[in-house]
Amino acid sequence: MRLFRHESRQRNADTRRIYAAYEIAYTVVDFSAAICFLIGSVLFLWADFETQAIVLFIVGSACFCLKPTLRLAREIHLWRMGKIDSLARRIEG
Repeated sequence: MRLFRHESRQRNADTRRIYAAYEIAYTVVDFSAAICFLIGSVLFLWADFETQAIVLFIVGSACFCLKPTLRLAREIHLWRMGKIDSLARRIEG
């Protein structure tokens, strides 16, 4: 079993549930990054809020770094589930 295979997401109810949970987390992180950048951009219109704007840009950047991390974690999680399924089939057989 390889990473980033559509089949690994659809193997059973557990893999579909895990996939959905990671997709929700990914979407929350994506929205968080967008909101941080939007608010940070608006705050740059006033010099008094420059520090807060910079902090929001840093938080937004961290969110963008978290996105591929979530995708990789999801795929590793699904891959491990496939390994367990494979091992269980060997033991049963």
